[in-house]
Amino acid sequence: MIRKSKATDGTAAGQVGIKKKSKVPGVMITQFIETLPEGKSHPDFTRKPIALTIQEGKFAFFKAIVIGDPTPTVTWSRNNGDVSDTSRYQSKYDSPSNEHTFEMPNVAPDQADTYKCFATNEYGQAMVTVVLNVIEVGFKKNKAQKQAADAIEGDFKTVLKRKSKVHPKSEQPEKKEGEMDPKFWELLLSADKKDYERICAEFGVTDYRWMLKKLNEMKKEREEEQAQFVKSLSNLRPIQVNADGTASFEIDMDLIEQSSSIFLYKDGEMIPYTKELGDKLKHSLKKIGKKYIFSMRDLMPEDAGLYQLDVEDVNMFSTDFKIPMVDFLVKIQEVKAKEREDAIFECVLSNPFAKILWFGKNVPLEQGDKYDIEVSEDKLIHRLLVKDCMVADKGIYCACAGIKSCSAWLVIEADKDAQKGKKTARKTTRAGGSGQDLQKIAKEQQAKLEKEKEERKEQMKASEEAAPPPAAPTDTPVVAGSAASKPRVVNEPTMTGSHPPVVEATTTEPGITSGLSNIYALRGKSAELQVKMNIDSDGTWFKDGKQLNSGAGITITKDGNSHELRIKSCSDDSSGIYQFTSGEHSTQGKVTVGDVPEFDPDDLHKFSKPVIVRAGQNAAFKMPFPPQESLEVNWFKDGTELKDGGGVKIVRERNHSRLLFRDCLRIDTGEIKIQLKNPFGAIEATSKLIVLDRPGPPEGPVKTVETTSSIIEIKWNPPKDDGGSAVTNYIIERQQTGQSLWTKLGDVSADKTSFRDRNVTHGKKYNYRIYAENPEGISDALETAESIMAGIMILAGPPGAPKVVSASKTCINLTWTPPEDDKGVPIIGYQVEKQKKDTNQWIPLNAVNEPIEDIKYAVKDITEGSEYEFRVTAINESGSGDPSPPSAMVCAKNPNMRPCFKDPEDFIVVRAGNSARIKICFEAEPPPQITWLKDDEKISAWINIINTEGTSQLVIPNSKRSDSAIYTIKAKNSVGEASFDIDLRVTDEPKVPGPVELEQTVHGKLVISWAPSPDQELDDRLYYMVSQRDSLNRVWKTIADRLFTNTYTASNILPGTEYHFRIYAKNDMGLSDPSPSPTWGTNINKVPVTSNGIISTEVSFERPPSILVPLKVHTPPKGYQLFMTCAVRGYPTPTVSWYLNDTCINSDNNYYITNSFGVCSLYILRVRPKDSGEYKVVAVNSFGKAECSAKIFVRD
Repeated sequence: MIRKSKATDGTAAGQVGIKKKSKVPGVMITQFIETLPEGKSHPDFTRKPIALTIQEGKFAFFKAIVIGDPTPTVTWSRNNGDVSDTSRYQSKYDSPSNEHTFEMPNVAPDQADTYKCFATNEYGQAMVTVVLNVIEVGFKKNKAQKQAADAIEGDFKTVLKRKSKVHPKSEQPEKKEGEMDPKFWELLLSADKKDYERICAEFGVTDYRWMLKKLNEMKKEREEEQAQFVKSLSNLRPIQVNADGTASFEIDMDLIEQSSSIFLYKDGEMIPYTKELGDKLKHSLKKIGKKYIFSMRDLMPEDAGLYQLDVEDVNMFSTDFKIPMVDFLVKIQEVKAKEREDAIFECVLSNPFAKILWFGKNVPLEQGDKYDIEVSEDKLIHRLLVKDCMVADKGIYCACAGIKSCSAWLVIEADKDAQKGKKTARKTTRAGGSGQDLQKIAKEQQAKLEKEKEERKEQMKASEEAAPPPAAPTDTPVVAGSAASKPRVVNEPTMTGSHPPVVEATTTEPGITSGLSNIYALRGKSAELQVKMNIDSDGTWFKDGKQLNSGAGITITKDGNSHELRIKSCSDDSSGIYQFTSGEHSTQGKVTVGDVPEFDPDDLHKFSKPVIVRAGQNAAFKMPFPPQESLEVNWFKDGTELKDGGGVKIVRERNHSRLLFRDCLRIDTGEIKIQLKNPFGAIEATSKLIVLDRPGPPEGPVKTVETTSSIIEIKWNPPKDDGGSAVTNYIIERQQTGQSLWTKLGDVSADKTSFRDRNVTHGKKYNYRIYAENPEGISDALETAESIMAGIMILAGPPGAPKVVSASKTCINLTWTPPEDDKGVPIIGYQVEKQKKDTNQWIPLNAVNEPIEDIKYAVKDITEGSEYEFRVTAINESGSGDPSPPSAMVCAKNPNMRPCFKDPEDFIVVRAGNSARIKICFEAEPPPQITWLKDDEKISAWINIINTEGTSQLVIPNSKRSDSAIYTIKAKNSVGEASFDIDLRVTDEPKVPGPVELEQTVHGKLVISWAPSPDQELDDRLYYMVSQRDSLNRVWKTIADRLFTNTYTASNILPGTEYHFRIYAKNDMGLSDPSPSPTWGTNINKVPVTSNGIISTEVSFERPPSILVPLKVHTPPKGYQLFMTCAVRGYPTPTVSWYLNDTCINSDNNYYITNSFGVCSLYILRVRPKDSGEYKVVAVNSFGKAECSAKIFVRD
């Protein structure tokens, strides 16, 4: 076998064998072809035979029902012997019930065997095995004992293959009294210390000191064994169920040899796996770096057990997968919650469960600030509460209990009432729930569980009382409730598809159920040979008569009844006869190594160029290739295989092949492909055949674009087939109806598919023909289906009555619908007419030769207060048609409207002494009453208010700083009211800051401090700017701006250079005059540091943090920006943290926090009421801590 997914058993030569999964457990399906034809299917069993245990001499039979299209053929066989004796074996088919029966009358002990049922058709084969156990009359105890001894001896050989002491149930020796289960030690070796107590309680171990002593000894031995194959082993995560319904465990493992074999076991039995979950196998082992992730899908109750991961023959990790018998009585339901509302999911379990797993969008959820996980006292009701739902919380939430799960959507509806850019308050309501009385359901289930518990107790008590006293052993075993001649069943089957009961009176001889066959392997690729036995037995591999062992590119493995030989990289030496022998049974197959055919790159490039010929000429293709044996050459055109004959000639030589098309037609155009195929694969090369011919006729029908008394315009579509060459032009001919002469009107270029005939007579009918032309010739003609008349005198029907969309004192907007019947003539526009109330005259609003092209019109020629009605007429080439019904009477006045302001400014700055003017535009009907307020109080009488139509102005003739305030305009009418706030700032250019001082505390840095400007207390928007000039560059440059403190640290101060600084105060009006600093330069402000009278060059700048400039109290209005600044000094540079009401806000995105050389700033774009509180700055370094605080009050 080349791959496990493609087997060769049951397939003919040249067929593939693709393993398919059946819905019926235990059925093996092999599909013979890659893709099934539509409507066809491979065989499958809808009812499989059932294992049978019967007394000899009775009538034994198996029944099966199969499906498939075409109808499968059903055959029967047995592992050890044939079924050709019709006196002992009879196959029957009942067509009404579609049942296939295999009968054995008067069954004998030698017929006890494993039987196979095959269902086969041309697309695949389905196979199922079934066991027949025959009980001999007169049970032989000595024979049974001998069989048991042989079985134990055979199992002992198998056990020696793994160092782990956990073995399959069929291989486990009889457990002695007081002996510990090996599973106990395997779990402890891989468990955390916190789980020791739980594992000991589970296995009934109470002597912890003895357990720990022995466990340490076993750990040392296990670590020595593991060190042979791995460098390190860590992060052992036990198996658990995931949100997607899979189960997985993880382990970080660094292998010494990456080629080491990794095996997976469940309860001691090796299980096959793939490298990616989602393949055909149930289990997968995925490697990501050093991490190994074992996953298992399609979880079932029988998946519970001890899972172990081995490297070679040494166990690395063991984990116990327990599946509780629990299900959901009430599943979680979809929840629709509003933004900032809580949402709850609820479910009820069939059995008490301490904790279930909750997942949100495939992420595990835990108890915390965002989620509350609740469990009722009886542990049946489980709840998940999602707090303060946001749009980001939308998704699928899942509850998992064991392998059972249920999921539901959480849908978040955005709060439409929330103001844009502002976060709404959290709601106190709760959405979701199951909609059922969970307490009642849980109470009923609890009562049901208690009742079942009591019934089990009574059954156990009754069975103990009815149990007979132990009897003395006899030669013939007796089963309770049966005659002495009935067999004693060792194991009863517990589920569909499990192993049949084993009867002590039968044995099974080893045999090969799936042997070897001839395969072809690619050079450099891996190949696999697989043999399956009917029982677990050893075997030996040979190649050309020589015994093979693992190593040198060959790996030999055994997985239960399956033996596999894997060739890692096939070479010429890998070819040969491979044989597998187990006892007296053997099977062999031939492996042939080779390559897929290849093309020469130059020949391939030459072949890929298209072959272009004219219609009637011959076309030839030739493709060279290296000579090979068993090479099959096929030619294809557009995916269809070509055969020699007719106009096609195929020549096959030893080193090339030729294809010839005789007398090519246009339909021969297409893709040409040559395929080389051998047993190892196939390769293809493609080219193209282009046959040039005259184009096909243009595509119809011919459409009439326009017809008037002087013009007929027609239109068509390009031809579907251009003949292999682009169409150059179209030829148009015309025939007048009633005449036989066709006249050529002219040519049009290929990019135009329309023609205007201007030489027509009004009322005459004409026919047209269109030809397409290319370099190869002229196409057949496309002719008009019906004659076309030049011009029509048909007026359009009346449009729909106009409807008034809106009305004001200056404009009335109308709309209407086109006529239901345009009489086949296109409408070019409309004419609108008006009529004043109490008059009989309709006045047109536009001329007929100036039609309104749209179906809406704004009437502006109206008088305020007057009432009008309107009508519309459709206009076509023939003129205006019938008028529409009149519209409803409408008055030219503005509609009632709630006041609203148009693009107002919310912040205005005015220089003190100038007049301040606030102009607000608004819309309202009827005109509103306007009120102005200053800081929510009435304005002074000397402030002028000027109200005009749609505008209101507030004018302060000679503004002062005291006029700075929040001014509010309110507009109110009968429909409603509206208000708007404007922040007016009256200020002036700031005064000069105070004297400047310079101090150097750290080499290369200079601390600049200055006295505040007198305007600092009057203007909370005032800040400072620092400019610098040095002796090297005599240009003033700004080194700091927007400083809200009175200190700044300048960097990169060089010795020997003179520095000058200027401090400016800035506000909304502009810049103050500078405050100059003293000159800083060589030998200025430097103080020598002495130590014991000796001048030392070493100065320590380390100091604890200190606050140079503290925070200030601010009272900003709601919605305005806010700057807070303080200055901090210390060395090493202290770490600065900001706090609001003792809560750290460094990571809060609502605050922009900076620290520039000790100047710490906090910026809020728009302050909110919740930003009020005590702000604190804490600076910490290794020498100490300093802090300062200030309170912020946000005004409404």
